[in-house]
Amino acid sequence: MVTEPPSGRPGVLVLVQNLPVPFDRRVWQEACALRDAGYDVTVICPRSEQHPVAREELDGVHVLRYRPWMEARSLPGFLVEYAIALRAMAWLAWRVSGRRRIDVVQACNPPDLLFLVALPLVLFRGARFVFDHHDASPELLVAKGSAPEGRVVALARLLERMTFGCAVASIATNESYRRIAIERGGMAAEDTFVVRSGPARGFDPVPPDPALKAGRRYLVGYVGVMGVQEGLQYLLDAAEVVVRKLGRDDVTFALAGSGPEAARLRARVEEMGLSDHVRFLGRISDEELVRLLSTADVCVNPDEVNVLNDISTMNKIVEYMALGRPIVQFDNKEGRNSAGSSSLYAVPNDATSLAEEICRLLDDAELRRTMGELGRARYRDELAWARQVPQLLGAYERALAKRPGDVNVRRLRWWRRPRPVAAPLGAVPQEG
Repeated sequence: MVTEPPSGRPGVLVLVQNLPVPFDRRVWQEACALRDAGYDVTVICPRSEQHPVAREELDGVHVLRYRPWMEARSLPGFLVEYAIALRAMAWLAWRVSGRRRIDVVQACNPPDLLFLVALPLVLFRGARFVFDHHDASPELLVAKGSAPEGRVVALARLLERMTFGCAVASIATNESYRRIAIERGGMAAEDTFVVRSGPARGFDPVPPDPALKAGRRYLVGYVGVMGVQEGLQYLLDAAEVVVRKLGRDDVTFALAGSGPEAARLRARVEEMGLSDHVRFLGRISDEELVRLLSTADVCVNPDEVNVLNDISTMNKIVEYMALGRPIVQFDNKEGRNSAGSSSLYAVPNDATSLAEEICRLLDDAELRRTMGELGRARYRDELAWARQVPQLLGAYERALAKRPGDVNVRRLRWWRRPRPVAAPLGAVPQEG
């Protein structure tokens, strides 16, 4: 049974639909940082095979998990998945609000529908709504093949604007997303905060494990979600170039993670005859992840250059940098902003170029060492999670300074045409 927190302790409810905690590292680190700052934190998220418990307390954070029932792969499927999730989350959120003090509701997208769960708590319980913007949903749909000016993307823009309209503060993963909050979402500059996703303290290199190289000299590592927009088809094509065209039998590719495309990617590797060179590890623990990346000679980010990836910061990039690994990726704007000189940049969406840059690094131990040191230094000095916590707490201080139950009706005006998805974003306007 959930009980009332100590008097005077601010209550936070965090909503996340696409991943459970603590597997969702960003959300879990946010929850722990808020706990450490004196907030009473509850998280509502889906269950998974790794995290099947419906209700538990983890390290002082209350976690409620609902049964997701399905993982969608099509638009009709997503509608069903989201309807089930919203109903379950709304029920749990309302029950929590009857037993615990809720001062702030934080929604972590996707989807841009979680404001529907938060809105009753804002209007009837006096909570403030904070939007943690993980994915630019209109750009995500375009990257998956939807027409930029089509109805589906127009609906996504509307829902995005309504989400920002309900928020009294927003959290962005980088400056590109902050500009979306200001220019498309109508947020005031002082209400937007950049909180990057970086590993917490203790995410440090360990001695390499030669067994992971499967008897070969080099290991190329990848970690992340296996979906359409992750560009893993380019990595498989690059592996084929390395092994077949360049004739290298000294390289093992190890891919950690899971997602809707995992089964198809495994089947493709079988068809390509690369099963001896490309290993799928599935979802692995943090300890296994650190050991894998510490063993990798090169880490790769095959995200294709498109309207979504160009403005998004990928967690894997910062994880590679934290462990001092040299990186090869395509030249996306935010990927370069994060990695800088710790990465080589292949010709956009060119698997042969990706393969050539991988081999260039494999053949130059000094370059690998130098790039790895540069990445780790940048992570330590700028991107580590400890550097992000003050911005997170600043967003909460800003939200709590707002009037309880506040909703910006002006930003909810659906008839205002928002900025097109593909339009370049200008400089952040200055207030005053």
